[in-house]
Amino acid sequence: MRPTVSRPKARAALLQELEEAMRRSSAQGVLFGQTVANVAGISGSDLECLDFLNLEGRVTAGRLAEVTGLTTGAITGVVDRLEKAGFVRRERDETDRRKVFIVTVPASVAEIGRFYVPMQAAMHKVWSSYSEAELQLLLRFATQGYKAVLEATEALKGLTDAPKAKRPKKPAPR
Repeated sequence: MRPTVSRPKARAALLQELEEAMRRSSAQGVLFGQTVANVAGISGSDLECLDFLNLEGRVTAGRLAEVTGLTTGAITGVVDRLEKAGFVRRERDETDRRKVFIVTVPASVAEIGRFYVPMQAAMHKVWSSYSEAELQLLLRFATQGYKAVLEATEALKGLTDAPKAKRPKKPAPR
């Protein structure tokens, strides 16, 4: 006979498994993205910004900074590199010439998109096994998870902006 596990212990074990599964998925996603970026000849972070542009559509640098959690200065560098590589272009607003939008170059983005087709097909196969209610739960989880990671990124950036005396100490080398 198996010993019974108390509910708090079972929940803690389940939460640990979920955290580990998410970490594996996130890490593998980063490695996959870096491989795509290498093939495309751009950096991994530039590729991620390009994905945000695909999701957001025509946006200003300020909006791209907002959704990525990067500074507007960092976004300027990203856009410069993506423009040089032929993945985006800058467009002036027709009504306010001071306003500049960043837009993707569809043909160039499609070249990168083809590398994602096998992964998208595999994910669609996984998602097809879920009910509509389960998909809504997963969507809520992913949306809330994105917001939590964005907040954590902002908090961590606050540490790098703090005076050196107030920053946490780096671990000692082994």
